[in-house]
Amino acid sequence: MTKEVLIGFLIGIFTALLGSYLFITFFTTFDISSGIEIIREHGYLGKIITLGTLLDLAVFAILLKRNKEYMARGVILAVIVLAISTLVI
Repeated sequence: MTKEVLIGFLIGIFTALLGSYLFITFFTTFDISSGIEIIREHGYLGKIITLGTLLDLAVFAILLKRNKEYMARGVILAVIVLAISTLVI
């Protein structure tokens, strides 16, 4: 049970990072390293992370459809941790 929640948490964090990477790659003119630095300087890093978590919604739905409720709970936990971290950033 706790192993599945941990796996779901890791999937949620990875998916959010992937979503942030995809957003920076497709919707900005920056490459990833300079893009993160410029976005952080302008104070938009929390917003980019939040946009990256939109992919977690799809992962959550897929996990629920496959009856992986504990992994889906891990994804929700990752979203909560990312939301709190964006408040701190």
